[in-house]
Amino acid sequence: MSSPPVAPPGWSRWLVPPAALAVHLSIGQAYAWSVFKPPLEAALHLDGTESALPFQLAIVMLGLSAAFGGTLVERNGPRWAMTVALVCFSSGFLLSALGAQTEQYWLIVLGYGFVGGIGLGIGYISPVSTLIKWFPDRPGMATGIAIMGFGGGALIASPWSAQMLDSFGADHSGIALAFLVHGLSYAVFMSLGVLLVRVPRTDKPEGAGVQSLTGVQVSARSAVRTPQFWCLWIVLCTNVTAGIGILEKAAPMISDFFAGTSTPVSASAAAGFVALLSAANMAGRIGWSSASDLIGRKNVYRVYLGVGALTYLLLALAGDAAKPLFVLCALVILSFYGGGFATIPAYLKDLFGTYQVGAIHGRLLTAWSTAGVLGPLIVNWIADRQEAAGKHGSALYGLSFAIMIGLLVVGFVANEFVRPVHARHHIPAPREAADVERHQSA
Repeated sequence: MSSPPVAPPGWSRWLVPPAALAVHLSIGQAYAWSVFKPPLEAALHLDGTESALPFQLAIVMLGLSAAFGGTLVERNGPRWAMTVALVCFSSGFLLSALGAQTEQYWLIVLGYGFVGGIGLGIGYISPVSTLIKWFPDRPGMATGIAIMGFGGGALIASPWSAQMLDSFGADHSGIALAFLVHGLSYAVFMSLGVLLVRVPRTDKPEGAGVQSLTGVQVSARSAVRTPQFWCLWIVLCTNVTAGIGILEKAAPMISDFFAGTSTPVSASAAAGFVALLSAANMAGRIGWSSASDLIGRKNVYRVYLGVGALTYLLLALAGDAAKPLFVLCALVILSFYGGGFATIPAYLKDLFGTYQVGAIHGRLLTAWSTAGVLGPLIVNWIADRQEAAGKHGSALYGLSFAIMIGLLVVGFVANEFVRPVHARHHIPAPREAADVERHQSA
C-alpha cells in the first residue's frame, strides 16, 4: 500500500481540481458509447440489447468497484486510486481492440465492461474525498468541477470517436484501431492527474473558510445502517436510470424519432446530439451542484426529480413534434442527471460528515450499478420488442418513457424522507480525531 502525497506548505488547493479533471475527462468517454453501437451492431451482427452489454457491465463494475474499493481509496489516497484507474481503463480499451479485431465480442464485453469498468469506479471516486477536504467551504462546487469532467468526457470522445470511425472505417478493423487509439491516449492524459494530485496537510487548507473535520461525523459502516443512506440510494438510482436510458441510446434514439420525417437525422448529426447531451451533462454538474451550496441539497434534488418527471412527460407526448423540442427536453434531463451525480457527495457530506465520505460515496454508487442495468435494459428491450411488433419512430419509446416518469416520482418521494442522521450513529469527536491522526501518521 502506498502513502498519499501530502501537499507542501503553500500548495494551492486550486491545483487539485485539474488533477481530478484529467482523470474524469478520460473515464467520461463511457458516455460516448452510443457512437460505437451502430458500427458494432453492423460489424458483429448484434441487436440493440446486445450492443449495450459492454456499457451496462462497465456501469455495474463502476458501482461495485467503488463500493468495495472505497475504503482502499480512503486509506491509500488519490494517487494510488488514479494509478489503478489508469491501468484498468486503458487495459480495457486494449482488450476491446483485440476483441474487435478478432471479432470476439466477449473480449469487448470483458475489456470495456469488466476491466474498464473497474477503472471507471476507482477513478470516479479517486478525487472526491480529497476535494471535499480541500474545499470544506464549498463542497458542491468542488466536487462539481471534478465530476463535471466525467459528464464532459463524451463532449470530446463523441466527435473524436465518430471521426476515427470515418477515417479508419466502421468495420471490425476500424473499430479495433479506434479502441487502440483511445486506450493509449487516455493513458497519457490520466497520468497528468496522477502526477499532480496531493492531499491536504493536517492543518486547515489554505483558502478554506472552515475546518474540514467539524460537525457530525459518521463511519461508512454506520452510514449504510441509516435510513438516510437508503433514501439517497433510491434518489440516485431513479435519477440515474432516467438519464442513462436516454444517454446510452442517444444516437439511435434521435434517429428513430425523426426517421419518418422529411429531415431525418444523419449519423454525424446523431453524434453531434450525443456531444450536446454531454455538454448539458457537464454544465449540469457544475451549475446545479454549485446552486446546491446556495439553495440546499434537498431542494435541488426536488428540481432534478420533480421537473425531470414533467420534462419526460413532455418528451413522451410531443417529443416527435419538432427537433428543437426533443433536443431541449433531452438536454434538460441530462443536466439533471449530471447535477445529481455532482451534488450527491456534498449531500453525503452534509449528512455524514467528511470522516469517511469517500467510502460512503463508493457504497452509494451501487445505485449507479443498478441504474446502469435498468436504464439501458428498459429502453433497449422495450424498443426491440416494439420494433418486432411492427412499430417504429417515437412509438418505440412511449412505454419506456412512462416507466421513467414513475421512477422519478418514486425518487422524489424518497428525497422527502431524508432527515438529519440520528445521534446514535455519530462518532464521538475525540475518537474521530485520534483515528484521523493515526491514519495520517501512517
